[in-house]
Amino acid sequence: MDGGAIDGGWYLDVLAFARATPWLHGFFQVFTNVGLVLLVLVAAFAWWRARRQDAGRMAAVLWVPIAVGLAYGLSNLVKILVEEPRPCIRYPAVPTVATCDFATDYSFPSNHVTIAVSAAVALLLVGRRVGLASLAVAVLIGFSRVYLGAHYVHDVLAGAVLGAGVALIGLLLRAPLTALVIRMRSGRLRQLVGTTLLESERTSR
Repeated sequence: MDGGAIDGGWYLDVLAFARATPWLHGFFQVFTNVGLVLLVLVAAFAWWRARRQDAGRMAAVLWVPIAVGLAYGLSNLVKILVEEPRPCIRYPAVPTVATCDFATDYSFPSNHVTIAVSAAVALLLVGRRVGLASLAVAVLIGFSRVYLGAHYVHDVLAGAVLGAGVALIGLLLRAPLTALVIRMRSGRLRQLVGTTLLESERTSR
């Protein structure tokens, strides 16, 4: 697949902007990966809060890592099927902020964006505020992938569509996941009650 024929001009325009803003290089080089770490921390915080909330909220939180894993797997499958070379390989004379990846590390779609958007949309199903904040992080990650020279614009858009599509499946799975959380919680409660009764019997002897 020749990605440059689709939106190579946009890619070159963003790279021109990157060359004109050297003061942003360090930020995007760090944020392109640290942004994913931020989303992991947000998901962990959401899980921590959901422990004391209703089963539906916990079910939504549990869907986040599942959605990310599924989206990431599908993204890699698409990469293998499409085999789109990185844009820095098609335009070797154009300098990029990041070093050019190996030729076998295909470009379409962007794994970074697929992961980020799937996490953000799944978190949006958990709560509006946490979801919107996560979407803002995902947008910055998406821009960083083109800014650094790692992806075409369409790679980023495809990753976003794939990630969002997988995450939205959570709407269909909310009921069975909620039922699973209820069973898990009731099982722990029975175990806790049984342990308490056993200890009480031992104490009374």
